[in-house]
Amino acid sequence: MLEILITVGILALVINVIAIFSVDVFKTSGSIQSSLTAQQDARNVLRQLTSELRTASPSSVGAYPIAEAGDNRIRFYSDIDNDGLKEEVIYYLSGDGKTIYKDVRKPSGGPLSYTGGFNTSTIIRDVANGATPLFQYYDRNYDGTTAPLSPVNIPDVRLVKATIVIERDPNRSPVPITVTTQIVLRNLKDNL
Repeated sequence: MLEILITVGILALVINVIAIFSVDVFKTSGSIQSSLTAQQDARNVLRQLTSELRTASPSSVGAYPIAEAGDNRIRFYSDIDNDGLKEEVIYYLSGDGKTIYKDVRKPSGGPLSYTGGFNTSTIIRDVANGATPLFQYYDRNYDGTTAPLSPVNIPDVRLVKATIVIERDPNRSPVPITVTTQIVLRNLKDNL
């Protein structure tokens, strides 16, 4: 009888260790999967932003390609749907700093004007930029180590650096994911 109790006790201990290990493996796997998904989401956002901002050009009514350049907001004109008209595009961080939105407005009327409503879409959630600006701006003298423009003089902007920090669950590892890209404004390039 004593041998059976010892065997059952050892078996219960082994099962308990295996169960704890399995739970840890599943938690770690879930965290890693969440981290990889967050990283892929941020890369997709930056890929879309890069494509649209790189082709910024004067609006359909003749306004300068960049209309606004703030730390957490950029407004520019680009033909994002290839219809021959330049849409007004705004990327901005929400007031609580946790979501990036995109507003798009098509010009309409005759003569054309940007007076209609915006089509707003949520680009990415779980943003954790904090004090890190979403956008930084550089002039034609940028060499990789140059400080960003401060204050920003819009006609001097030739390169935009976009940084997104994503943290799906601040209470769990891993640390936040930071994804950065640098976008050269092709239609404003003047240092050939």
